[in-house]
Amino acid sequence: MKNEKVSQNFGRVCLLILFSIFFGYVLSGSQVLFDGSLSSLDNLTRSDRFNFVSWEISALVERFSSATMGVEHFIDDEKQSEIVLTYINQIAVVEELEQNLLELNSDPNKSEDSLEILSVQEELDRETKRMHDYARVAESILQNQTERTLVEMGFGIGGQIFPPVLFKITDLPLNLIVSPRDQIYTIKSYNLNPGMDSLQKDALEERIFEEYGLSALVEEVGGVGAYPTMVMRSRSISWLTEVVAHEWFHNYLTFYPLGIRYFVDDTMKTINETTANLAGKEVGRQTMLRFYPEYLGIPIFQFRKPVTVLRDGIEEVFDYRREMRETRQRVDYLLSIGRIEQAERYMEDRRAYVWEHGYRIRKINQAYFAFYGAYNDTPGGGAAGDDPIGPAVQQLRIDNFDLKAFIDEIKGIRSFEDLMER
Repeated sequence: MKNEKVSQNFGRVCLLILFSIFFGYVLSGSQVLFDGSLSSLDNLTRSDRFNFVSWEISALVERFSSATMGVEHFIDDEKQSEIVLTYINQIAVVEELEQNLLELNSDPNKSEDSLEILSVQEELDRETKRMHDYARVAESILQNQTERTLVEMGFGIGGQIFPPVLFKITDLPLNLIVSPRDQIYTIKSYNLNPGMDSLQKDALEERIFEEYGLSALVEEVGGVGAYPTMVMRSRSISWLTEVVAHEWFHNYLTFYPLGIRYFVDDTMKTINETTANLAGKEVGRQTMLRFYPEYLGIPIFQFRKPVTVLRDGIEEVFDYRREMRETRQRVDYLLSIGRIEQAERYMEDRRAYVWEHGYRIRKINQAYFAFYGAYNDTPGGGAAGDDPIGPAVQQLRIDNFDLKAFIDEIKGIRSFEDLMER
């Protein structure tokens, strides 16, 4: 029985190699074409460009090793969840040591070669290795758990998921988004190597602003739909289950008209991202209900909720989504009447305002809204403002009884007009 499982896993991994080559090609050629006069912008970022092909080869070798072991097939559900939670706890240990080391290295009263710093660094190295060892098994378990949830929700073909769920928790590439200043949409986007600090991000954004007259933003992402998909390290099991499912839906939709058209324009990107957000949340919740029910009620992000005291003494909770929606609406109006610089000053004022209320946003500009406006799965719009795409996708989900029916309906969409006719 064990040899049969190993043989099945080997065959499966061979199939995955073909998928990874396909997705690597799609991502490497995913830039939105623009006027040839901006070809030098490609050269500006070329040395910092993330290499998906080499990453996927490395990730596949590691996932192949884990797949041939097939540990998740030989232990019960309770033990599997235990292993994943042990991995989550190990992430917390590593992150605490990383923060400790950062503070020690920044302390002007300690020399760089102090024994304390060396001791913490050695401990961090040990615990990081332990984290990576746990990760290989935990990722296989989460893949299996997500697939079982997808099968139960009707996405299986003969009890199998196509394409198979395959992901790796890793340092994600940064996303450089470039938008015009007089409108909000993505001209180009680039995947850059991780590790840039805020000063380096600002320098690149400012150079694009000065030399090309464009709005730019270098931003982190939570996942990338390569194959295997890339998922950011997190201490939240709720977040992980949701993002693993979200990225799988991108892989799944790539075989249908909606996903094939992801890079056509911002409209198709928004339909894709909103769909993946809605579906990822539903599948993630079902995975949590089955395998981690005691953690279901824990918030994914712990934001401080500042309050404003009104004249009559009533406290009003700061509504971040509402504030960002108002900001986007005002910016759209100012740009529509040609007041670009006024819109940019207004965005900086608003950034300072939300910063005071606990939301540490490094930059708000046209590129910011071009990026975050694509994720429009929650009523109210947020960074999407009055964009009708999100509400239309949300309504389509409401109109369909279950998630599978919704995905079957939306995966054939080829345009905004097609969406509005559904």
